[in-house]
Order: sequence, then structure tokens, then C-alpha cells
Amino acid sequence: MTIDFRPDPRRATDYETVFILRPDIDAETSEKVISRAVAAIESSNGKLTRVESWGKRRLAFPVGKQRKGFYVYLRYLGMKGTVYELERNLRMLDTVLRHLTVVIAKNVDMTAVVIDPEEVKVRRIEITAEEDDREDSFEASLGLADNHDRRDRDRDREAQAVEAEAAPVEAAEAEAKPAAEA
Repeated sequence: MTIDFRPDPRRATDYETVFILRPDIDAETSEKVISRAVAAIESSNGKLTRVESWGKRRLAFPVGKQRKGFYVYLRYLGMKGTVYELERNLRMLDTVLRHLTVVIAKNVDMTAVVIDPEEVKVRRIEITAEEDDREDSFEASLGLADNHDRRDRDRDREAQAVEAEAAPVEAAEAEAKPAAEA
């Protein structure tokens, strides 16, 4: 006796995928990459619910000799084949440094999900001079990162304070020596 299992086409899994693009790409290329990812989701009967560009950020560690990258966030509903098709497309692109897909919820009713058209628009990644010159990570801007320059500066201040405390003691000792010699 065999059981014929067919998934309900109205039930899907909620996924989110974050991928990092090379920092040296232009706005037109970024738009093409994001559009290709969206097309991969839609071609495998997935339903896109959100597209966000998080901008240029410093990476936690160098990836392919790159220290920064453009982060793009996609949230969508789909089956297992949807994730496979999206990740296959992302692996084929040289401009994608890394990607990660996470399951948010299983057995979601696709017909009950309401999508805001503004949240699924594919927009170009606009590269500003301010963003390109910025060296601080998000953690550093919040004061949570270990900043080596600040640590070195604090160490130098402590050394100067110790020297300043020691200077009066050394001056008193220097004055005491000539008096003892006489």
C-alpha cells in the first residue's frame, strides 16, 4: 500500500535570503542581479513579499579579498524547489560574494498573505560618496565594536598619566640627592 503525497499548492514555506554583492559594482548591475533573483523565485511558483537593500557595509572578515559589500534582503513564500532555484542562480553570478537562506515559518497559506506593492519593487542600489567613504561598521557607529584606534589612544593617555604622576616624585628625589651630597 503506497500513500500518494502531494503538497497543497496553497501551502508554502516562508523564507528569507540575504546575499552580499561585490562593493565595486554599479547601480545597473545591482538592479540586474536583484531582478534575476526575483525572477528565479517567481519562475518556481514562489511569491515575493519583500525586497530591501541594506546598503554598503563592512564585512566581518574578508571574502574574496573584499572587505565591504552591498547587502540585499529578500523575503518570499515558496516550496523547496524555489530555494534551490534561487541559490543556483546566485551561485552562477560572480558579483554575489555570499548568500544565506533561512526558514521563517512552515505551512503558510499563500492566499492569506497580503503583499504591499511598494515592498516588492526592485530598486537600484544608489552609491553615495558618503557611504563609499564610511569605514565604520554598524556596530562601531553604535559604540559596540572594539575600535583599535580608540584602545591605542586610551593606552597612550594612561601612559602619559603614569608619567605625570611619576614626574613630581622624581623631581623630589632629584632635589633630595644634592642636599644629601652637600
